[in-house]
Amino acid sequence: MTETDDKMRAFAEQVFASETKDENIRDEISMFDVADDCPILHHEMAHHLHTDDDVEKRKKRHERSRTMAQGAPAAIEHWEVDTPTYLEVPDFQRVAIIGDYASGVTMDDFELSCKGLYRALTIREKYMRLAFQRFPRTASKYLRDIDGEPFKPDDQLQPVFTPPPKNGEDPFDTKNLPKNLGYVARMKDGVIYVYNDTAAADKHQPKDLPCPDYATFIDDMNFLIALIAQGPTKTYTHRRLKFLMSKFNVHEMLNEMEEMKELKMNPHRDFYNCRKVDTHIHAAACMNQKHLLRFIKKSYRVDADRVVHNLKGKEVTMKELFQSLNLHPYDLTVDSLDVHAGRQTFQRFDKFNAKYNPVGASELRDLYLKTENHISGEYFATIIKEVATDLEEAKYQYAEPRLSIYGCNPNEWTKLSSWFVKHRVFSPNLKWMIQVPRIYDIFRGRNFVPHFGKMLENIFLPVYQATIDPQSNPELSIFLKHVTGFDSVDDESKHSGHMFSTKSPKPEEWDIVKNPSYTYYIYYMYANIAKLNQLRRERGMNTFTFRPHCGEAGAVTHLLACFMTADNISHGLNLKKSPVLQYLYFLSQLPIAMSPLSNNSLFLEYAKNPLLEFHKKGLVVSLSTDDPMQFSFCHSNRGVSLLCLALSS
Repeated sequence: MTETDDKMRAFAEQVFASETKDENIRDEISMFDVADDCPILHHEMAHHLHTDDDVEKRKKRHERSRTMAQGAPAAIEHWEVDTPTYLEVPDFQRVAIIGDYASGVTMDDFELSCKGLYRALTIREKYMRLAFQRFPRTASKYLRDIDGEPFKPDDQLQPVFTPPPKNGEDPFDTKNLPKNLGYVARMKDGVIYVYNDTAAADKHQPKDLPCPDYATFIDDMNFLIALIAQGPTKTYTHRRLKFLMSKFNVHEMLNEMEEMKELKMNPHRDFYNCRKVDTHIHAAACMNQKHLLRFIKKSYRVDADRVVHNLKGKEVTMKELFQSLNLHPYDLTVDSLDVHAGRQTFQRFDKFNAKYNPVGASELRDLYLKTENHISGEYFATIIKEVATDLEEAKYQYAEPRLSIYGCNPNEWTKLSSWFVKHRVFSPNLKWMIQVPRIYDIFRGRNFVPHFGKMLENIFLPVYQATIDPQSNPELSIFLKHVTGFDSVDDESKHSGHMFSTKSPKPEEWDIVKNPSYTYYIYYMYANIAKLNQLRRERGMNTFTFRPHCGEAGAVTHLLACFMTADNISHGLNLKKSPVLQYLYFLSQLPIAMSPLSNNSLFLEYAKNPLLEFHKKGLVVSLSTDDPMQFSFCHSNRGVSLLCLALSS
């Protein structure tokens, strides 16, 4: 016995030493770990993946997966679990929880939490229906059950998108544009209203295009602010999120090898030939740095003597432009191009924005990455079409590049659509998003706009007019067919010092050189998009989704405002700070396009990114590139696949 005790004590000391020693230099044997290069483990995995069980064994294992054992060690009781048909996956083990439901909080707290969550979901459903944006069918069905009303699948509203052109069909054809309705559109209190005629407009008798007024919006938002700060609700949602993650971990533990087996048995589908859509990518950085460098050198070889820029009132050729910058394209490298974001941009959004200037020269950005310049954006269009060609050759990759509308003047839409049509920047693998930078303070400081209401009018009124009378601006009408939504962009960490409330000035009254709050921007963009979508759906046109940058930095209230108004968001990092909001995003299945490589250079280190955690909890997340020019290390434009591959490895 003494000899045995000595051996056990020695082994225990060995295990303890292995657990306390630095993991990077662990040499001792541990009963909890198996080396990655263990030949026995590899043999068992290979045997499992390539051995076909007979039918009888499959049935027995499937039956076992439907049985759950409960009870004390002395008496184990077996329960038979009824599994829905859609969950009957062969050979997959599933866990069922049997017995009285226990939420982990008192019944009073449980009831309080559920009532708050129910009202929060009804608020989002209301805003989504008015803007023809998505709300999950399952959540809607349960809400109808609580209301005691029948669920009608036909009541589910969805965005309307323009289908791809058929073979031989010209995507720029203007012959079949709808006729003029004769309506009048005018802005009042920051929102565009549509009237039957001028007389109705003078009397302010608008058409019935419902939208929550700002008082209703503020009331709903105040309720949600109180909800996310409510102690019992925070406790309940925190426990539910932990439970969801535990479910995923148990599933992964039980079925990892079975899933690998199913994956290998799936014919003609692997990571590279499944369809991928980059839903968050900015057009001005949609190419990687090597692609941009190649294009700059090629354009210099071909167009060195071409007049391409206006420098201090004088037209200059490309050769003269580079000479004024003391540069020669032959000497440029990806390092000297200096468009790649690094650690020097961390928490420095100003330095990140400067990375859009090749070699730090705004003249080159104007020449190569702008739609409006001395050569009418020809080079920018060519680069985007080359990126689109790469996507088409990859066959399974799509993207939604973002183009900017600033709101400085109403002609921006006309110029942008003219660029799109003139250079025929169309691809079946591309749709377009419109991003609106939140930089009113800069425009007001330079007297570009008299007040915030004018900026909103410049952004939305031309789109309303093109919807009412498409033939008045056919190029814009064609361009809008290929636009899927609007985005709101800028540095979220900038604090405006303004809280959106009923005392806030109306947009026409906001004439100070100070930026409104994030929520102020979000509400007025949503209100105009909601009314616009109702009008366009009435005309049989495509509608727009609202998909702002949100939760990358700044206050949690940004995420709350977008929970109410946005079809989906980009980033969403700050969700990890609020369990209530995180659980609401799960219940409403609100999509989040996440960009870990982008966050790593700006706001959050790669290892701390919550992407995997959100995925395990059941939130709807996807990977996106954001800015391949700044963040991609790849040498091809197939950025989505290679980014995903890098993350998965």
